[in-house]
Amino acid sequence: MAIEYKKAGVDVEAGYKAVQLMKEHVQTTFNQNVITDLGGFGGLFSIADQKMEEPILVSGTDGVGTKLKLAFLLDKHDTVGIDAVAMCVNDVICCGASPLFFLDYIACGKNVPEKIAQIVKGVADGCRQSHSALIGGETAEMPGFYPVDEYDIAGFSVGIVDRKNVIDGSTVKEGDVILGIASSGVHSNGFSLVRKIFGLDTEPAKENLQKDYGVLSQSLGETLLAPTKIYVKAIETLKQSIRIKAISHITGGGFYENIPRMLPAYTNARIEKGSWEIPAIFSLMQQEGGIEEYGMFNTFNMGIGMMLVVDPQDRDQALQILEQAGEKAYCIGQIVKSETETPGVLL
Repeated sequence: MAIEYKKAGVDVEAGYKAVQLMKEHVQTTFNQNVITDLGGFGGLFSIADQKMEEPILVSGTDGVGTKLKLAFLLDKHDTVGIDAVAMCVNDVICCGASPLFFLDYIACGKNVPEKIAQIVKGVADGCRQSHSALIGGETAEMPGFYPVDEYDIAGFSVGIVDRKNVIDGSTVKEGDVILGIASSGVHSNGFSLVRKIFGLDTEPAKENLQKDYGVLSQSLGETLLAPTKIYVKAIETLKQSIRIKAISHITGGGFYENIPRMLPAYTNARIEKGSWEIPAIFSLMQQEGGIEEYGMFNTFNMGIGMMLVVDPQDRDQALQILEQAGEKAYCIGQIVKSETETPGVLL
């Protein structure tokens, strides 16, 4: 007796329906440079209109991680796509690049078209926020590999920058100032620890997410599931008027791992604690988990999702531009000389 693909757990018809449902969201991200429609074997994107002397493509890839477990518990799937885009485009802009296009990959235990369309809606929302075209992707139904009600999502971004405008931290020097742009919360890193702190990896996890802690303006679940902030528009606006010397996306590894990545040898970043507002969720996590201060700054963004280094004379104008762009920004430190070649963080 022949065994049909559907009986093996893969519903091809559901895949076709998912594509149809997601099309309306995907097409809202298209611009004049998108050459192919959804459904081809490859996404074509023209860069003929780029007026650059020496164009360089910049790529970044990432996923959402175990934050997805919260989306499963709350049955809310329309924002994790924003996280997937944010984790990629926020990396790409650290080099000075402008995002061009994005592709996603969704793997699931069972293809429920309406759920897949909600995930892709979030991806499309993130693409519009980052001026990216969503030119392709893949949905893989993998029964027996993923539970029927779970999925994973990852993606990658491609941006472009003229070589002369690459931001690489090479001009950072002693006396430069560090600006921090506020995060929207925990963003998309450290969630394995977050879940341990709040008992979200054991029963009754859903009830714990609905708990009211008082210090939070929303439920714990809503606070933690808030999508990662996308900084593309703010950085693009700032670049028009200010010379940005270095940029760091504060993700996994917190301050101690990510800040040195933007610094040249023989420099340290001196961060002034108390110079910015730390959201209540971080204080709550530290208290509930009994975590030392170093562990918090070594894991989480602590309310700062992006850091920039600029010349001291540009500080006030840069802060004003960021504020006008709708961002909360602070002067949170300065660059100091180091006696060792390896850059570090003084906190």
